[in-house]
Parts: sequence; C-alpha cells; structure tokens
Amino acid sequence: MLHVLQAQSTVMTVVMLVLLAVKLFAFVSSLLYSGEAYNAANKLTKPAWTIILGLGLAVQVVFGGPLNIINLVFTIAAFVYLADVRPALNSLTRR
Repeated sequence: MLHVLQAQSTVMTVVMLVLLAVKLFAFVSSLLYSGEAYNAANKLTKPAWTIILGLGLAVQVVFGGPLNIINLVFTIAAFVYLADVRPALNSLTRR
C-alpha cells in the first residue's frame, strides 16, 4: 500500500512541476512581444496577458496542488495563451 501512495505522490509532484514550467514559459513568452503585436493580432492587451499569466504563476507557487480550482483556471489560461495567442503573435513578428 505504501508503494501506491509513493507512486501517486511522485506523479502529482511531476504534474505540478510540469504545469509550473508551462506557466513560467507562457509568462516569459508574454513579456517578449510588444504591446503593438497583441493589438495587431486582435488579442487581449500585453498587460492583461502578463497579469493573467503572472498571477497564474504566483498561484501555482503559493498554493501548489494542480487540482486546486483556481490553479486549473490559470492552467487553462496558460494553455490558451500557448495555443492561440503565441502563434498569432509569432506569425506577426516573423522575419
């Protein structure tokens, strides 16, 4: 029984670290694009995305657990940024 609990704890730790890495990557990525690029891509403004992703990162660090409802909301926001906003910004700034 102890091995099952250790495996579950290990899996949750790995999931938490992966989600932390995703949120950190999304936050840093949001800082790299100009405010004009966000407007040109017809997305939320740079300050809005930076605040959303920064808060998500802070919540992950402070509250931990990936199954917390607030954490889930910010995780979804990070994935939306990476799947929708970042590609749109990338397509505008390619050289």
